[in-house]
Amino acid sequence: MTKNKSEKKSNKPEKKKNNSRGENKRMKKEAMINAIINVFKSSPKEPFNYRQISSMIGVTNQVQKLQVVDILYDLSSDNFISEIDRGRYRYNDWGTTAVGTFIRRQNGKNSFIPEDGGTPIFVAERNSAHALNGDKVKIQLHAKRKGADPEGEVIEILESSRRTITGKLQVTKGFAFLITEDKTLANDIFIPKDKLKGGKTGDKAIVRITEWPEEAKNPLGEVVDILGTAGENNSEMNAILAEFDLPYKYPANVEKAAEKIPEAIPEDEIAKREDFRGVTTFTIDPKDAKDFDDALSARKLENGNWEIGVHIADVTYYVKPESLIDREAYKRATSVYLVDRTIPMLPERLCNQICSLRPDEEKLCFSAIFELNKEAEVQQSHIARTIIKSDRRFAYEEAQAIIETGEGDYKEEILALNSLAQKLRERRFKDGAIAFDRYEVKFDIDETGKPLGTYIKEVKEANKLIEEFMLLANRTVAEFVGKSKNRNKKTFVYRIHEQPDPEKLRDFSAFISRFGYKMRTEGTKTDISKGINDLLDSVQGKAEENLVETLAIRSMQKAHYTTDNAGHYGLAMDCYTHFTSPIRRYPDIMVHRLLERYLAGGRSVIKNKYEEYCTHCSDMEMVAANAERSSIKYKQVEFMKDKIGQVFDGVVSGVAEWGLYVELNENKCEGLVPMRDLDDDYYEFDDKNYCLLGRRTKRIYRLGDDITVRIVQANLEKKQLDFTIV
Repeated sequence: MTKNKSEKKSNKPEKKKNNSRGENKRMKKEAMINAIINVFKSSPKEPFNYRQISSMIGVTNQVQKLQVVDILYDLSSDNFISEIDRGRYRYNDWGTTAVGTFIRRQNGKNSFIPEDGGTPIFVAERNSAHALNGDKVKIQLHAKRKGADPEGEVIEILESSRRTITGKLQVTKGFAFLITEDKTLANDIFIPKDKLKGGKTGDKAIVRITEWPEEAKNPLGEVVDILGTAGENNSEMNAILAEFDLPYKYPANVEKAAEKIPEAIPEDEIAKREDFRGVTTFTIDPKDAKDFDDALSARKLENGNWEIGVHIADVTYYVKPESLIDREAYKRATSVYLVDRTIPMLPERLCNQICSLRPDEEKLCFSAIFELNKEAEVQQSHIARTIIKSDRRFAYEEAQAIIETGEGDYKEEILALNSLAQKLRERRFKDGAIAFDRYEVKFDIDETGKPLGTYIKEVKEANKLIEEFMLLANRTVAEFVGKSKNRNKKTFVYRIHEQPDPEKLRDFSAFISRFGYKMRTEGTKTDISKGINDLLDSVQGKAEENLVETLAIRSMQKAHYTTDNAGHYGLAMDCYTHFTSPIRRYPDIMVHRLLERYLAGGRSVIKNKYEEYCTHCSDMEMVAANAERSSIKYKQVEFMKDKIGQVFDGVVSGVAEWGLYVELNENKCEGLVPMRDLDDDYYEFDDKNYCLLGRRTKRIYRLGDDITVRIVQANLEKKQLDFTIV
């Protein structure tokens, strides 16, 4: 199949000048095999396709390129390399045993991920040694059968991962079970009566697995905590947090430590700082926000320019390294935002009181101060510890009303800030920033947490005003360290977003061409990002808008934290960090501490240690996002459970081997049409073209297709809506 695909590629004649130079001189097959083997051995973790291999070994002749395809196929059959996705191979560099992570699946399709990030290995349940999801294990590789996927057997559990599972208790006379909802465990957990901790049938509970005897079908466990009655909002939200191993209550000793922190600011501390208490300053935040970690000050200078201060809560003045509060904040790494609540990174006394930049209160800040001319060009800037006193707290809606009407408190400052922000934004997009302004669906919920309806959160000028000045501050701070003229660059925490994978971009470009769209996949970074922006503009309001935007985002890399500065592709910035939200993100706390150290002329910190911190924060950011999505999913099912049998129009939002995901137009709730319900034909999943294809009828269900469905089931325990096609 790969061979046929390669034969369809360009049939342009080779340029004669290449032949005259002898560049197309035939390479003998043996030499070609050795050259290909050396490429894989020299870069054991890198995947390559036949084009890349051909280029690297100097093959330019089309006939020999086809030979490369055949050799890759043979090496894959010999298990020397693995095809990690269509046409892309990576070196198999393990021996008969390997160490890595065990991934458990409820459907029994367990797998093993080698430590070096190699190809996943299938582990049948009978060969799992009852390893749990996330365990570090050693496996024995089975001899590979011709045409079969490689298999392994767990021979040792080296490190146990999280052993707690969330579910619903079922208590009988002599014993009890936890009916698990975990997608990684198909087996319920047996609990002896004396390990129930007072739990009753129907209680939502967290259970720790204590033992899983070799011959036993079910693991044994003990109740760690009772979360409440299943179905109650608090119980379910806490269960979601527990499922992702996130804390659902704040440790009492950490809260006590926070209570001891004095609110009064010592006079000698004020004397060390730039004083902005007399400068017009305000916050602009969501109407329900309590933790105000950024404020803007604005004053017009005699030369007609504006001095803008981006003032960020000085959390590190109060939270000292390795203190009880600091250790808890690092462990959490981020605040978590579920549908109906915030689980803060810092104790409430700090995040909502002492550090929060509330109006009419003197507050300590770390600030980036800019002088901007009328074209929003930075004339000069500096970073300083400051003291401020906010004059007014605006909700986004209030600031937006001033922008739209030109009337209201501090209208001169707000209108000037908005004008400057729009020019900063315009220049950013001209430099190649990408405009992913996707809508965000929110729930209207009552005081009990019950969802009453959905609405789309609008992003207007007031939101963009704040965004632009936060981006400016983040970039300025990153450049202060990253663009330092010192020969030895100091270790710093960057927020990076790497360029899209060229192959993913080519696949994306090929896919959208069927809708009549073209997009550049080669050229400078700016050329490519401009092409993406033009595409996103051209699909606005079209039937395929959601499809194209979704796939464009999937073709991008994921932003993360690291000490290696690679720039931020999506924002078109060479240097970028997170400085503006230390109340809710631990990387910002690290940035504040490093900034204070380097402003004082301090030496560089240990890079490896900070890279480890960055990895932890990136991982926790992902966990928090998954928990948030899970809470949204739960509320979607809760909202739709009284609409069984009703018919809705929607769009295919996802395609998988187990069915079609459909997003409803009216309320943006998403559900699944299971493959078993597509009973008019046998459908095959085509991952390359994001579709299901009927073998007999040739009927196609494709990502982005309009579709009408009926609500069949709303399963709260599985957080799943089931639809059927009308």
